[in-house]
Formats: sequence, C-alpha cells, structure tokens
Amino acid sequence: MSDDSQTGTPARTSTVGTLLISRVLVTWAELLVVGFVGAALGGAASGPPQLIVYFATILASVAVVMYNVDRLVTVRIRGAT
Repeated sequence: MSDDSQTGTPARTSTVGTLLISRVLVTWAELLVVGFVGAALGGAASGPPQLIVYFATILASVAVVMYNVDRLVTVRIRGAT
C-alpha cells in the first residue's frame, strides 16, 4: 500500500467500483431466476392464477432491485463515515 504524502497514513484503495459491478451481476442473476420461475409458473397456470403469478413476479423483481440498491447504499454510507 502507498502512503499519503501529506498525512503519512496508508492510502485506502476504493472497492466501490468492484462492489458495484459485482452487485449488478448478482442483481442480474437474481432477476433472471425470478423471471424464469415466474414464466414457468405462469405458463403452468391459466386464468386468474396466471394473473396472480404475473403480479407476484413483478413484486419479486421490484423486491430484488430494492434489496440490492439498499445493500449498495448501506456500503456507501458505511464507507463514508
């Protein structure tokens, strides 16, 4: 690690970019799984249950995105303090 020339303390390397890319890939994989499961269940059902599966798939997709955004914000806040 390199030292900061003004304060003499070790400079911290930023992992925000690495964390963002990995979180994006995890989110993409989770959305892919949710979408395929929703499509499989929706294809097996017909009528009103198919609509309920459709709405549940949308709700699960939004939950995946919100969870991953929350994780990124939490890490960013923790890193700023």
